[in-house]
Amino acid sequence: MSLIRWDPYREMLSLRDTMNRLFEETLAPSWEGGEAFGALSVPIDMWESEGNVMITASLPGVKPEEVDIQVTGDTLTIRGEVRHEEERERGNVRIQERRYGTFRRSLRLPPNVNTDAIDATFENGVLKLRIPQTEESKPKQIKVKAG
Repeated sequence: MSLIRWDPYREMLSLRDTMNRLFEETLAPSWEGGEAFGALSVPIDMWESEGNVMITASLPGVKPEEVDIQVTGDTLTIRGEVRHEEERERGNVRIQERRYGTFRRSLRLPPNVNTDAIDATFENGVLKLRIPQTEESKPKQIKVKAG
């Protein structure tokens, strides 16, 4: 049988990681209202491509006219509402997994983007944003000389 030295810091780091996951999963500021706090989120992808910052957000059940996009400083905020499609009596509902209500998702934009030239399109429940980068933020190639 081998002896293993006990490291109290390892247990504290494990606890910290567990607590971080708990907060990220339950306190996501994506949906306001709803039956389960933090149960849903607005999935977002953001990447750089050909001098633009590209953002896609999955918004199933949201109508384009119910999406509000605002930029304040370096923060982009997407808000909207998912409405019930038809009225039904609450007593007859057997399963309701889809959520309804208002949502909000904010994210910090990278520096040196032109927020005055944002192009937004909405198709098949997916919001697509194209934000041009300014010249200062585009990658510059630097040649390395031998000698």
